[in-house]
Amino acid sequence: MIVKKLHEAGLKSEHAYLAAVGSIGLSLASWVTSSRSESLERADRWGIFVGEWAPTFFALGLALANYEDRE
Repeated sequence: MIVKKLHEAGLKSEHAYLAAVGSIGLSLASWVTSSRSESLERADRWGIFVGEWAPTFFALGLALANYEDRE
């Protein structure tokens, strides 16, 4: 089980939640940076690409929180 291995490696749900919030900020920062140096369409692609990481990290945080509650 992946969640069990991540938990055993020391990853906690709070770490995943922080990564999700950080990816939202990184998405905004990458969009702003790209929009200044590239076309708006390309900037949108960068922002969306990085922004898609947040739901994954939130889901991982929920899975880890459920696993932590079981123990």
